[in-house]
Amino acid sequence: MGINDNFKYLHIGLPEDVLRLKYFGDFAGADHAIRRHLNSPNTPNALKSCLTVQREMMARLPADYPLIRAEAIALAQSAAPDFTAEEFDALVEAGRIDWIYIQGVPHYFNRFFDSLCKTDASYAARAGASQLGADGSSAAGENGEPRLDRAARLLRENGRMSARILCRASLRLKDEVYQKGKLVRAYLPLPCACGAQSDIRIERIVPEPTHISPEDAFQRVVFWEERMEENHAFSVEFSYVRTAQYTDLTRPEYSAERPDFFLEEQPPHILFTPYLRTLVSELTEGIDEPLEKARKIYDFVTQNIKYSYVRAYFGLENIAENCARNLVGDCGIMALLFMTLCRCAGVPARWESGWKAEPGFCGAHDWAQFYAAPYGWLYADPSFGAGAVREGNEARRRFYFGNLDCYRMTANTAFQADFDVPMNHWRADPYDNQVGEMELKDRGLRYDEFEREKEVLKFTEL
Repeated sequence: MGINDNFKYLHIGLPEDVLRLKYFGDFAGADHAIRRHLNSPNTPNALKSCLTVQREMMARLPADYPLIRAEAIALAQSAAPDFTAEEFDALVEAGRIDWIYIQGVPHYFNRFFDSLCKTDASYAARAGASQLGADGSSAAGENGEPRLDRAARLLRENGRMSARILCRASLRLKDEVYQKGKLVRAYLPLPCACGAQSDIRIERIVPEPTHISPEDAFQRVVFWEERMEENHAFSVEFSYVRTAQYTDLTRPEYSAERPDFFLEEQPPHILFTPYLRTLVSELTEGIDEPLEKARKIYDFVTQNIKYSYVRAYFGLENIAENCARNLVGDCGIMALLFMTLCRCAGVPARWESGWKAEPGFCGAHDWAQFYAAPYGWLYADPSFGAGAVREGNEARRRFYFGNLDCYRMTANTAFQADFDVPMNHWRADPYDNQVGEMELKDRGLRYDEFEREKEVLKFTEL
């Protein structure tokens, strides 16, 4: 079993002595207690796996929550001078600023103000920043028409929309991490074969790669292994054709058999807990058709979950259930909740992720697919739907149930899948791969130890 396989047991939970220390933020004390449990012959192997993951999680948590109250307020005021302490406290009370205890003292999420600006135009205006929705929806297309609305309109009018997209991605060790002659392993995402992507071309790779995954890999990568005599970037340029096909959900055009897979639980985050079973029962009461069940679930997610930046996924627990309980999350968290509720309702659902790739913008993004006869596999992008709710754009919200734009690069078609050349150590993201991974001979690297870049070099509508 590889070290990242331990995540499959994360949902088992912590012994109470460790849990108390973790919630208080005494991570050194929790680590000591974990080592005692790991060394005990009475600790079951499954619990040992959970403890092994939790130990590493707690070592990483403080990096996401470095700010005490005064520092957090000062950070906000550096961008918006009129920001007040009273305002900060109100936002915390309203659940709009994430925090944890560290040694009993509240410490605040390092990206809290960026998250406010991303999702609230008033904060962006006060900070003098251009407010851009989490889905990039403020980007204008031709004649000032929002790009996503233009894409939806063209798809409805023409039935399809295609583009050839040329991209570049790179990784580089930070200079303070680099050591001459040390073995380095690097991974970057590549576009994979899926229904919406074709004519995938690897245009340029520097340096010569050690391995390139086949196009049907669940998480496709280009992989390098090198003893580095000097620090340099690992980079890849690729192009592909992305085609969005419009599905009119009022006009079934073909028939398809229902698959008997993508219905299962997948620990630790896709679990049919008592709460989620109850929620599904409430949402789908009296509904038999899979399409309408999925629609009710999409409506719940898009109309109730508030978009927010979150800490690294490495540090998240019970993702789907906590999203349904806390009513907050980013694109991947919303997609996982949608998938989990669909599967719990008997509607097959699966993961897709990679990039939002459009002219002038490239960002990591996650979405989902669900199966409903007679249409077959359909797309759903809950975070784009939630973004449409924020903007009061009901037509756009409805569009992203059943359809997707062509501004995408899919690299991953399965959540929590391994690379075909597995990492030997902890992944920075153990569930998905959008920006790449790096490891040394003795350890996996965290995101703050290597630089990552991605960009759209050319976008040509076809």
